[in-house]
Amino acid sequence: MKRLWLFLLMCGAAGFLAVVGSILGNAFGKTGLMAGALVGGLAGVAVATAIAAWRRLISPAARGRVFAGGAIGFALAALIAGNNLWTPIIPVLSTSLVGIGAIVGARLAKDPIR
Repeated sequence: MKRLWLFLLMCGAAGFLAVVGSILGNAFGKTGLMAGALVGGLAGVAVATAIAAWRRLISPAARGRVFAGGAIGFALAALIAGNNLWTPIIPVLSTSLVGIGAIVGARLAKDPIR
């Protein structure tokens, strides 16, 4: 059950803050929109990792690997979403890579999440 909560937390926080970052960055044109989305999404991964450790979804020792896995997942999601902006489904579904990356990071840290 903790894996499901970790997955949902990571996807939700990264996706939400990526949207907020892109809205704020839009004031600076298309480049600002993309940069804002990247910064916002990575901030979402960091916030979700801190919340996951605070709520004991992950152990404190696993924070670094969970963040790294989520960040790599977000980078892949951003790449996929950026190349498929013509449809709303692919960018939304690509955020699942953030949660998958976080779970993989927790597994690599040998974190006993269940």
